[in-house]
Amino acid sequence: QVRDNIHAYDLVNCFWNFFKNPKKGEVYNIGGGRNNSCSIIEIIKKIEDLTKIKMIKKYTSKNRTGDHIWYISNLSKIKRLYPNWNKKYNLLYFIIYYLFY
Repeated sequence: QVRDNIHAYDLVNCFWNFFKNPKKGEVYNIGGGRNNSCSIIEIIKKIEDLTKIKMIKKYTSKNRTGDHIWYISNLSKIKRLYPNWNKKYNLLYFIIYYLFY
């Protein structure tokens, strides 16, 4: 499963930009975008590489019923309408923060 990850700070900052200048009737995709996307397998590998500790894991090739196999938000609309909004935190930040703090 591939997901795009967004830090709560970046999401709330996006909400704040919308609050200051709402666009009625608009719908937005919000997430971490392509640069903050990874699969569960990729993130486990990154954590193992950083910690030098192998995780105990079991891989099943069967997908969960009804689940998206791959999802990355298209941020072009939100960036076009709110050009002052930018993500502050990237994928590596998530990994390091949750491992060491």
